Amino acid sequence: MKLLPRSLLFSLCSTLAVPGVPVTAQTTSVGYSPPARSLPLGSTLVDWDTLAFRPSPVGLFCPVFDDPTPALGKLEIHVTRLRPGMASHMPHHHPWEEMLLIKEGQVEVSINGKKQGAGPGALVFLASNDVHNLTNVGASLATYYVINFYTGAVQSVRDQPAAEWAPPGMLSSRVVDCDRLPATPTDVGLHSEVFDSPTATFLRLESHITTLNPGAGTTPRNREPADELFVVKSGTVEVTLNRVTCRLGAGSFYYVAPNDERTMKNTSGDPCSYLVIKVVSDRTPPKP
Repeated sequence: MKLLPRSLLFSLCSTLAVPGVPVTAQTTSVGYSPPARSLPLGSTLVDWDTLAFRPSPVGLFCPVFDDPTPALGKLEIHVTRLRPGMASHMPHHHPWEEMLLIKEGQVEVSINGKKQGAGPGALVFLASNDVHNLTNVGASLATYYVINFYTGAVQSVRDQPAAEWAPPGMLSSRVVDCDRLPATPTDVGLHSEVFDSPTATFLRLESHITTLNPGAGTTPRNREPADELFVVKSGTVEVTLNRVTCRLGAGSFYYVAPNDERTMKNTSGDPCSYLVIKVVSDRTPPKP
């Protein structure tokens, strides 16, 4: 396995509610675990083809990040490959908010006892303390990313499902079929908005999909004060982070630390696309 400096490349690389009983009383509450590493995570590229999976009780598992960032208490990402008929875990809840991005397979997502199907391209947002799990209802392995951003608000958020108290303007748990979102033409390709809202633990959570036409690219050496995660959905993206360039194919992803320079370009003859998840917290620095 080829390892480049960690700052540049990290290569690892249904239960229904009982009437009258609070849903959280019937499920497991998961406690916070400190990050496995102490140094803040720098901008990091992860090539899908270098991920090393190991057996788990429900399929295969690959840990990727479990680190603080310059503006977050922790960023935790792992990839799960779930066997047919298996559930990710018993229904549980936790104060931090979680996202699941389905790469392959057909799953059933349970949120507060309500079930919804999801396939490749779906992004699941799980609001604070909403009870959830996921089951592989297909005939083959289901592969998905598990993405957890921890902010300081996790320590003080209400100990009850956000669905029971969150105001209307706050993002609620949902399953979004990103491949069916309307796309708006841009100067470089297409743009699809997934969501853009405050949440129980984020000042702002924004997600969108960018499609770059052949030869097109983003603004050179752009900077963004938020913590950002990019996941390549299709094609090949040439990514430049802090003036270091790498080509990444579908399934690969990269974390960009606040205010680091990043540029994306499509150097192939076919369109390429990537999903962006952007987190703003009370520790997000200003834009320089």
